[in-house]
Amino acid sequence: HAHSVSTTNATFVRPSAFYINGFHNIPHAKYYYMFLCIVYAVTVLGNSFIIGVIYLAHTLHTYIAVFNLALSDLCGSSALIPKLVDMFLFENQYISYEACLANMFFVFVFMALDSLSLVALAYDRLVAICFPLRYHAIVTKATMTLIIGVMWVFSVTIFAVTVTLITKLSFCRSTTVDSYFCDHGPIHRLACNDNSINIIMGVICIAVLIFIPMIFITLSYFFIGFALFKMSHGVERNKATKTCTAHLILVAICYLPISSIYIAAYIIPISSNVRIFNTALTQTIPPMLNPIIYTIKTEEVMQSLKAVYRRTKVNSKK
Repeated sequence: HAHSVSTTNATFVRPSAFYINGFHNIPHAKYYYMFLCIVYAVTVLGNSFIIGVIYLAHTLHTYIAVFNLALSDLCGSSALIPKLVDMFLFENQYISYEACLANMFFVFVFMALDSLSLVALAYDRLVAICFPLRYHAIVTKATMTLIIGVMWVFSVTIFAVTVTLITKLSFCRSTTVDSYFCDHGPIHRLACNDNSINIIMGVICIAVLIFIPMIFITLSYFFIGFALFKMSHGVERNKATKTCTAHLILVAICYLPISSIYIAAYIIPISSNVRIFNTALTQTIPPMLNPIIYTIKTEEVMQSLKAVYRRTKVNSKK
C-alpha cells in the first residue's frame, strides 16, 4: 500500500488535450455563436478603420493610446472568437494542451492591454483637462510610446508567468474545462496537486487587470470633473465633456459587467452558464463598440477623417 501511495505521488499527468465544455444544455446556443461571428466582423472592420485613420492622418500621432486600444481589441477578439466559433459551431471542442496554453496567454494578454489602454487614455484626458497649457510638454509622442511599451512588457510578463505556472500542475481527474475558452480559473481548479500559487496569481491578475485600473480611472475622473466644474467657457467645457463621455462610456462597458461577475462569484455560487454568457459578452462587445463610440464622440477623429477624405479626393483628381 505504501508503495502505491508513493507512485501516485510521483506520477505527474500532463493531458494531451482539454475538452472545452461551453454552455450546458442551452437550446439554440448556435444562434449565440452566429451572433458572435457578426460581432467579430464589425470589430475587425471598426478597429482596422481606426488603425488606418490614425496611420494615415499624421495629425493623430498623440493617439498612440487609441491606436493601442484598437490594436488590442482587434487581436483580443481574434484570439477568442474564431476559436470559439470553431469549437462550438463545428464541434471541435477538444484542444491540445499546448494550443490551450497559447489560447490562454493571448486572450489574457490582450484583455490586459485593453484595460491598460483605457488607463492611458484616462491619463491623457487628465493632463489635457487639468493642465491644458502644459499638455504638449507632458504628453509627448515619446512619453506615450514609453507608457504603452511598459504596458506591453508588463502584460506579456505577468501572463507568461501565469501560463508557465499552469505547466506545473498535474491533471489526473478531469480535463473538462467549464468555460468557453482555455480559462485560467476553470483550468487550475482541475489540478490534482497543489494549485495555491495559481490561485494567488489569479487574484493578482484580476486585481491588476480590473480593479486597480478601475480605481485609477475613477480617481482621474474625479479630478477631471472638478476641473470641468471650474471651467468658465462653455465651448471649451463642451468639447472636453464630449471626449470624456466617450471615454467614460468605454470604461463602463468594459469594467461594469466583468467586475460585477467577479464580485458576485465570490459572494454567491453562479451557474457556469451565467458566468460564460456574461464574460463572453464582456470580452466581445466592448471591442466592437470602442471604435464606434470613439469615432463618433471624438472631434479630432472626425476632423482627421475629413482631412484624409479630402486628401484622397485631391489625389484622385490629379
